[in-house]
Amino acid sequence: MPWYLYLALRQLFPAGRRFPFFTAISVLGVALGVGVLVIVTSVMGGFGYEIRRMIVRTEGEIQVKAKGLIEDPAAVLAAIRGASGVAGASPFVEGPVAALAANQPAFPLLRGIDPLSVGSVAELGRYVRAGSIDELDDDAVILSWQVAEQLGAGLGSLVELYSPLLFERLKQDEVILPRRFRVVGLFEIGHQHLDSSLAFTTLRAAQELYGLGRAVHGINVRLAPGRDEIAALLGVNRVLPAGIEALPWTRKWESFLWVLNLEKTITAFLLLFIVVIAAFSVMSSLLISVVRKTREIGLLGALGARRRDVALCFCAQAFLIGLAGTLLGLAGGFTVLAWRNELVRLIARGLGREETLRQFYHFTDLPAHPLPADVILTVVAAIVISTLAGLLPAWRASRLKPVEALRSE
Repeated sequence: MPWYLYLALRQLFPAGRRFPFFTAISVLGVALGVGVLVIVTSVMGGFGYEIRRMIVRTEGEIQVKAKGLIEDPAAVLAAIRGASGVAGASPFVEGPVAALAANQPAFPLLRGIDPLSVGSVAELGRYVRAGSIDELDDDAVILSWQVAEQLGAGLGSLVELYSPLLFERLKQDEVILPRRFRVVGLFEIGHQHLDSSLAFTTLRAAQELYGLGRAVHGINVRLAPGRDEIAALLGVNRVLPAGIEALPWTRKWESFLWVLNLEKTITAFLLLFIVVIAAFSVMSSLLISVVRKTREIGLLGALGARRRDVALCFCAQAFLIGLAGTLLGLAGGFTVLAWRNELVRLIARGLGREETLRQFYHFTDLPAHPLPADVILTVVAAIVISTLAGLLPAWRASRLKPVEALRSE
């Protein structure tokens, strides 16, 4: 072991003595920054992971769409189901409607689904909280719980749906009466965007509401477990006729995912300043050490130590503080993540805000999904910033002249 590294270890962790105060403060500062970064990036990643899983479970990984309508969905479905990696495909019609029940209006997004094939793509049944998806027929509708709340509707209630086609026909002096549906189910997916504005009816009923005939707006595709999405997407595109394209699920949700990633990036960047502040603590403690050990540094120079080796001694101390703080922060961060749900419930129960969390965030458990890339980036950033904090003390120590240092009292 080089002497400067041995000396750095002895100065930071002297044998037979209490743990130095300044070293403890520096290590704890780095540990706090690393722990907070690990917790926040994991929780933000958890929200993104849960949202992705909800979207894929309700819409599949691939969506097939045309520039206009898919006029012959049966032929397109047959081609898609024959593509490699495809586990299921189901057509859909999607568009806004006006809903009315007991003189209470709402404006949900109506999605017409094929009851016979939707199970191969979407796991809608697991999200139905009341009623059953098996009761869905051409005169029935399943509402999200927030839409049902807006309408004041429950199981068995009658809801009138007004198609946008109504306004087109009014221009031609024609009147289309609203169609009446019976509520046979209430669902809660667990995401604010999906739960606040979504309703399901059969494909045939939606086609009649929009006057589409046999045409559909698109086809949702579910891939077999473990299949590569990009390779499967290319395979589906190869079998599709001209004018029809397969798109990844991220295309539809591109803006939302961009905002989510931006929030995560900005939050991580701001929290990184905790590590920067801790680095100033490391710098301060090492500068104090240079002042306190001026004579010892002069003695090293008198014994033949090179300036570079003296500088490396203090850089090594900064590196070791960063390393120790990072390891302690990782241990603390992952410990908090393991007990995160218990801590959140305890805080919410103490503040009386359990219902508020369910109402606005729709997660009974706080999700966490630590990504290896985020953890590695946090570790590297913490150690590098801490090591850089030792450059100024190292420079000051290396500039001390042995004669003047030995005179120091």
